[in-house]
Amino acid sequence: EDMNFNHYNLIAKEIEKELKQGVDGIIVTHGTDVLGFSAAALSFILEDLSFPVLLVGSQRSSDRGSTDARLNLISAAQFIAKTDFQGVAICMHESTNDDSCLIMPPTKTRKMHTSARDAFKVINDTPIARVSSEGHVTFLKAHPKKENKKLSLKLLNPKLKIGILKAHPNMVAKEISNYKGFNALILEGVGIAGNFPVNKIDKFTKENEKIYHEIKKLAKKIPVIATSQTIYGRINMNVYSTGRKLQEAGVIGNYLDILTETAFIKIAWLLSNYPKNKIKTLFHENLRGEINNRSLL
Repeated sequence: EDMNFNHYNLIAKEIEKELKQGVDGIIVTHGTDVLGFSAAALSFILEDLSFPVLLVGSQRSSDRGSTDARLNLISAAQFIAKTDFQGVAICMHESTNDDSCLIMPPTKTRKMHTSARDAFKVINDTPIARVSSEGHVTFLKAHPKKENKKLSLKLLNPKLKIGILKAHPNMVAKEISNYKGFNALILEGVGIAGNFPVNKIDKFTKENEKIYHEIKKLAKKIPVIATSQTIYGRINMNVYSTGRKLQEAGVIGNYLDILTETAFIKIAWLLSNYPKNKIKTLFHENLRGEINNRSLL
């Protein structure tokens, strides 16, 4: 919970050092609370990665009889040793039993339970592979295979300020204007359109007009991105008038099925490495498997 962009850069640099020493793969042990953020960050930072980097956590500590640490760690090692996979991935329990672990995509995986051993789930995508408790590996989708590439690090700028604001009833405009000194803002809205309360519909909703004007004002200065609290599915800001209104205000993210956590990391990475006039276009491109062109369901 104390991680920040400096730590992601530090981990990436250490991985680069190990690569130069000729390792066949890297396992990064990590606490589970923000493991999804870190996996996404490394997937963007480590460009042209030619070997596997697996992030492994445990929901139960190693001094408990119900620990998942052992199987998660061994499964990650087995996967690296027995396959030709390259890239960043997450390795965690598939179920509450000790039958298997899943290798999961770094930009499409989220912690979905506070304590269950199978807390990590793949969202809007499928797992990469399954590793049985006996060490058998079964790929569940096409995967990037090892090839000669030269790793380059595109680090995050630790000075960037990226916000995440969740939509809720009884919002006030001040919640938007609080981010005027930030570099980007993720609006985690409601429903299919990532809606925010921006419509004056009666005498009780005058504040909503102010919220809309603050969003419009902010979007002229920094990237303002729509995601959805619903987790599964994708944004379609053309379905309702509110979504179209947000687009007119300059909010981006339409048609994307990107997770809020991944959107947070991606916009920070883009702002750290690309000119501002390319940010909005690049955000809508699938760079690390974070966007699917077609929904699975």
